[in-house]
Parts: sequence; structure tokens; C-alpha cells
Amino acid sequence: MKFFIDTADLEQIKKAQELGVLDGVTTNPSIMAKVGITGKENIHAHYKAICNIVDGDVSAEVLSTDYEGIIREGEELAKIDKQITVKVPMIYDGVRAIKYFSSKGIKTNCTLVFSSGQAILAAKAGATYVSPFIGRLDDISTDGLNLIEEIRTIYDNYGYKTEILAASIRSPMHIINCAKIGADVITSPLAPILNLLKHPLTDNGLAQFIEDAKKL
Repeated sequence: MKFFIDTADLEQIKKAQELGVLDGVTTNPSIMAKVGITGKENIHAHYKAICNIVDGDVSAEVLSTDYEGIIREGEELAKIDKQITVKVPMIYDGVRAIKYFSSKGIKTNCTLVFSSGQAILAAKAGATYVSPFIGRLDDISTDGLNLIEEIRTIYDNYGYKTEILAASIRSPMHIINCAKIGADVITSPLAPILNLLKHPLTDNGLAQFIEDAKKL
């Protein structure tokens, strides 16, 4: 399973890269705004800076919701770097645009997916990634992990190449369960990824080893 980090904070991206497990980055306009990046030129420059840190795909989201606007923005984003994946919303014109981008060899991430039906449309249109938001489903008392399972079954049934990118990750257990049920990718803030390192028995064991070493 691939690990993406969901942030625009360059220091956090560098820290994840240094850990040696980072496969890519996802962003959106809200995430950009959190680190003070606004304006098209600054946003594009920031995407380039992210691409210079990581080796894998970097999802860059369009702001338009009409077909022509999505195409225009997506083509501009794709020119920034070969690592850019155009992030497109799951709407009528978004699916149309994904089909267009697919025909042009431009990678896409279909975002804001909350149902298996939406995931089928994204795959048929040729999306590189589909992003089910499992945390947001959990927030409304719906099982987000069940959606990942349904999409995995459907994609396996028909051999769809679209990768399932589990988004809205809230905890280490989200990551572990996504791995158990076959998500291709998770995208998460840095904290849940780092929390995978933690176990009290590891801490206790290491403390004991250090204490015993002092007696040698």
C-alpha cells in the first residue's frame, strides 16, 4: 500500500520523506490556505516545490466546476511537473473532464467520492486514483471502511486499473484497516503515520535495553 501525506506544509513533507515511506502528496485549496499560499502563481510555485521534495505523484486540485474550466486548469497544472496528478471533483463535468484527461495521458485523482456508484463512474472514465473520504462518512455514522471494501470488490470484479486512494484518514487504525481490506493508497496527515511507530512494549523494551546496557 502506498503512503501519501495530505498537506502543503513543506517541513512535514520533508519529515515524511526522510522517514523513507512517502510515495506521494495530496493537497487542496483549503490545505494551501492553511500554510498561507494564495494566488495562482504562488500556488503553482508551491506545487513545484513539493514535486522537488517527493518522488511520487502530487495531487493538485482544480477550482472550476464547469467542463471548460476544469480542462483549462487541469492542463495548466499538468504542465508544472510530470508528477502532477489533476484532482477533479466527482460531478458530471468532472467525470467528463477525467475522460478527456485520460485520453491525453494526464493523471487524475477523482475526489469527494462517497459511494460505490461514483467510484464506478470514475474508473470507467479512466481516473488514475479515486478518493473515497472515509473519515467524513464516519462523521455521519456511516461505515467509511465498508465503502473501501465495496469499491475493492467491484474493481477486482472487472479489472479496473484505477487505484483506491483512501482519504480523510483520522487515525492509525484507519490506515491499518485500509491495508487489511486492500486500499491501494492512503493519504493522511503526518500524525497518524507517525503514530504507527508507537507501542508501549517497544518503549518499555527499549528502556530496559538501555538500562541493562549501562550495567555492562
